[in-house]
Parts: sequence; structure tokens; C-alpha cells
Amino acid sequence: MASIRRPRLAGWALLFLLGIVAIGFAAILTFDWNRAKPWIHQRVSEATGRPFAIRGDLVLEWDRPRAETGWRRWVPWPRLRAQNITLGNAEWGKTGPHMAEIEQLTFSLNPLPLLDHTIRIPTLELVGPVLSLERTADGKNNWTLASGNTAPSRWKLDLQRLVLNQGTVKLTDAVAKVDFKVDIDSLPEESPEGYGMGWKLSGTFRQTPLRGSGKAGAVLSLQQDTRPYPLQAGVQIGTTRIDVAGTLTKPDALAALDLRLKLSGASMAHLYPITGITLPNTPPFSTEGHLVGTLGKGGGRWLYEGFKGSVGASDIAGTLEYISQQPRPLLRGQVQSNQLRLEDLAPLIGADSNANKARRGAAAVQPAGKVLPVEKFDTASWGSIDAEVKFAGRKILHTRNLPIDNLVADLHLKDSVLSLTPLSFGVAGGHLAATAKLDGRQDPIRANLQLSARRLKIKELFPTLDTMQASLGEVGGDAALSASGNSVAALLGTSSGEVKAQVSQGTMSKFLLEAMGLNIGSVVATKLFGDRQVQLNCLASDFRVTQGIMQTRAFVLDTDESVVNVSGQINLSSEQLALEIQPRNKALRVISLRSPLYVNGTFKNPDVGVDKGAVALKLGAAVALGALAPAAALLPLLNVGSQELSGCAPLQALAGRKPQAPGQRKVR
Repeated sequence: MASIRRPRLAGWALLFLLGIVAIGFAAILTFDWNRAKPWIHQRVSEATGRPFAIRGDLVLEWDRPRAETGWRRWVPWPRLRAQNITLGNAEWGKTGPHMAEIEQLTFSLNPLPLLDHTIRIPTLELVGPVLSLERTADGKNNWTLASGNTAPSRWKLDLQRLVLNQGTVKLTDAVAKVDFKVDIDSLPEESPEGYGMGWKLSGTFRQTPLRGSGKAGAVLSLQQDTRPYPLQAGVQIGTTRIDVAGTLTKPDALAALDLRLKLSGASMAHLYPITGITLPNTPPFSTEGHLVGTLGKGGGRWLYEGFKGSVGASDIAGTLEYISQQPRPLLRGQVQSNQLRLEDLAPLIGADSNANKARRGAAAVQPAGKVLPVEKFDTASWGSIDAEVKFAGRKILHTRNLPIDNLVADLHLKDSVLSLTPLSFGVAGGHLAATAKLDGRQDPIRANLQLSARRLKIKELFPTLDTMQASLGEVGGDAALSASGNSVAALLGTSSGEVKAQVSQGTMSKFLLEAMGLNIGSVVATKLFGDRQVQLNCLASDFRVTQGIMQTRAFVLDTDESVVNVSGQINLSSEQLALEIQPRNKALRVISLRSPLYVNGTFKNPDVGVDKGAVALKLGAAVALGALAPAAALLPLLNVGSQELSGCAPLQALAGRKPQAPGQRKVR
């Protein structure tokens, strides 16, 4: 009898337990969860430090999980739906009383991970969300929620999918200087590419009009590692246009971004506030290439590969890589131009016209009477990034009077120190190489320049002068300068150092030499019977540069028939010329008004003339002697010449010494 009673008792106990569970489930299913709203309001308000309220209905339903297997699929999942939800704004907020408003929130909860202190939400659906974000100039923001409990929570949130419908995000950020609104809504139907959601953007960025639009996937799968999330966007910020189309893998970590990126605008320098990457001033540009990026614990790596486009009228192509690292990110790569218009390089040093400056958004600061660029370098962004970029311009398009080709430049930017080592290009059949360093850590900039010119052909240096086309010989020279200033004009106007050049074993036009010596008879004869070449023994020049004043220490041109000495100075600060050219003949000249030539005026408007007093004195003497004896009238116009040689060897030795820049110091 006892053995029979035990199964009966166990059966009744099991039935009683099942009854209790059934009653519990029935109570849960029939419970009006709106009664729990006050408790929920209090707990969420305490956790966030903001007033929280569910002003509409709160409904709990139960779902059977279809994705689970085995016994887990028999565990029901609660599905909560709440309407008209508000979360209060910070006390100092200016965008309204609420930071967040949601017309309807729906989410399912997997109950089993709760045993491991994980709140796993497979899908969160938001209808009509409005999010208003603010940040003040001192960095205070309204999206950091305060809580009385400072201890780290044992609970983890695992949100896997997010669905948005008819949402709006507003951001007012005094730090980034942006104020915009994004409207988000579902598309009528999902496209073959997976686009199911569209968005529109409007507002301002650094007080510049901002607008854009794009598409994205209907559902944001935050935990999906394999299925790419489609993205397409077009944004206009002032004159800068950014277009992207591609995919994002694992959006919660930005694990992999694969996009087709198009960039265009009035100047590449305008990309700095948008991207944080320091780029030079340029004419209007447009590029398109493949952008791939990944983010990891050590930072991100972005590769803009195989891009092609144009800068002004020049083509451009290459690959650039951006590496997020400490203490500064690094930009490195190679850029080349197969047909580079020299004029398109002018904005790099502010040498473009005021009209071009206006087109790229710069102030029209170049004075009408100045040649050297006065536009200041923007060194504020130099310390934001390091750079190692190689540039090559294979074919240079230029005017006929500027024979330059094959430009190569290695740009290095490290800790606000900009270096071009080397900068080289072909000039007039020869080669010019330079190294330049500009230390942007100081105000004004400290700069060092070393320049070397070799085998520049005379006739190619002056291709538009017919008198030079038969001239032979090659020019070589060196310069070493140190300076301080924030523009090209300021740097040259404060420069100190030496500039030297020499030509040897060449020939040059007899007509040009005779014209320089005012040998009228020879000039007329040359024009009547043709020009010929005169042997050039040497040409040597040596300038000392002190605070922008180039003073001649020696400047001599020596041929078999004449010696020409040049003396005076060139003021790089005021752009004033003050040179005297003194020719001396080595042979007899008839009807020679031998007199010094003066080169005065400015770089913009040079003035070349003769000593009018000396010429008038010679002509007056000729007239007076002619009145006494007609043959004697030629005596003042005769130049008997001198066979005294200038001595080329000492001059060439002087010009051949390596120039030095006083006070020049090494820049790390």
C-alpha cells in the first residue's frame, strides 16, 4: 500500500507544480504591464540621471524563437512594445526638454543569456525616433548619462540588429562646429543591392552650408561578420563634394570598409577640417579611387588606392595610405602626373593670381606691384599629421620661356617640420636639385635652402631670344640660404647666405655683346652682314645675401673681345633692382657710346637705361670737335680697347666654392 501511495503523491505534486507554473504564466500573460510603468520610470531615471517616461501603452508578448535548436527553442522569448517614450535632456541643454523621443519601441529578449549577466536583444525596432545631441565649446555633452552608481556594471548589452523608421538625428556641436539634421526613413521596397533605408542631411559645417543624401541597408546587422552592410552617400560641404558607395562589415566595430570614393572641390586644403588630413592648396580638383579601411585596437588603416583624377588642368594618380598611430597619424604614398601644368603648382606657395585665390576660397592678398607671393603658409595643421609622400611630374606643360621638365619631389612632414629632400627637376637641358626645410614649430617659420644647378644650356634658358639661339655653353650654380617668415616673400626678404653661378668654355652672340657696350657701328654692321659667335672665356657671379639684400661681390663676363662687370644689389624685401653694367672692349670700336648701363626699377617693372650724362658729354664733345675739324668728331666715339684680361681662373675658383648660409642650423 505504501508503494502505491508514493507514485500517487508524486503525481499530485507534479500536477500542483504545473498548476502553479500555469497560473504564473496566465498571470504574466494577463497582467496589465502599464501598472509597472512607475517602477520602470523610477529605475531608468535613477540609472540615467534623466527623467524617463513611457507615456503610451506598454505591452508584453511572447514569441517562439525560430533560430534556436534543441530544447532552447521551447523557451519562449518575451517581446516588449512601448509607445511614446521620452528621455530628458541635460539641464543646460538648449535643443528642448527631451534628448530622445520615440513613437514606438519594440524588442525581443533572449532570456537564457540573462543567467550570464548578458542582455541579448536580437532585434530592436524604433519608429519615429528623434535624437537631439549637443556639445558645448568646453567639451560638455548631453549624451553622457550620469548615474549615482559609479561601480562598473556586471551586465553587458548585446544588441544584434537595429531597424529604424521615420527617424531624425540632430547634432549641435560647438567643438566640431557642426549643426545638422539627418532624416531617416524606410524605402518603399528593398533594392537588389540591399538598400532599404534612405536618409537626407542638411545643416552647416564650420558655418559652411552642408547637405547630402544616401541609402543604406534596411536592417543594421551589428553582429554579422560575413554579410556586408551596403552604404551609399553623397555629401556637399561648401565647394567640396564627397561621394561613396560600397559596403561595411560588422558595423559595430567598423571592421572593414570597402568603398568607391569620389572627391572634388575648389582646393585639397579644404579637406583638412573634414578628414583631419593636411593637404596643400591646389586649383580645383577631382579624384576617384578605391577606399578600403579597417579599425583595430591599435588604430585604423585606410588605403585610397589606384585613384585617378585632375588638379586644375593636370592629371593626377597614385595611392595614399593613412595610418592611425601615436603620437601622430601617418600619411604615406606615391602620387604622379603624366602631364603636369606648371601653373597648377602655383597655389602650393601662394603664387597664383588673386582671381585664382578667390576661386579656391583664399583672400586676394597679392599686391599689384609685387612678384614674390605674400600669401601666408597655414602651419596650424602641420602638427596634426606626419607624411611621407613621393611626387613625380613626368611631362611638364609650360610656356616656351620656362623650360622645365621631369619634376621629382619627396615630401616629409614630421612634428611640424616640412622637408623637401630632394626636390629636383630638369631645366634647360640640365638639372636643378634642392633641399628645403621649413620648421613650422616656430613663428615665424625658420627655413633652410640648399640649391644646386648643373649643365643648364644658355640657349635653352632664353628660348625666346633670337640672339641666344646660336650661343653655346652651360650654366652651373649653387645657393645656400637661411631665413624666417611665413610666406615666400617674407622668407626671401629675410634670407641670408650666398648665391654663386658660373659659365665657362662657351660662345655667345656678338650682337648681344656689342649692344651691351653701345658699340653702334658694330651693331649696325652685325645687322647688315649677320651675327657671329664670340668665344666666352668665363662668366662668374658671386652674391652675398644679408637680410634679403643680394650684394655683388663679383660678377664678370669675359670674352675674347670684351669684359663686362656688373655691380650693385638686389633687394628681395622691397623687390628693388640697383645694378650697374660696365662694359670694356678689348679691341678698337668705331662710333662707340661706351657708357655704363643701369638696371633699376622693380621685379615687376624693371628699368634698363644708360648714363645719360656720360652719353651727352661724349656727343657734345663730338659736336664741338666736328665744328673745328670734321675728322676729329670721331675721336670721342672711338674706343681703342684694352688687351688686359680679367683673369678667369680666380673668378671661377671664387664662384666654385660651396656657398654657406650664416646661422644656418640643422632641423630635426
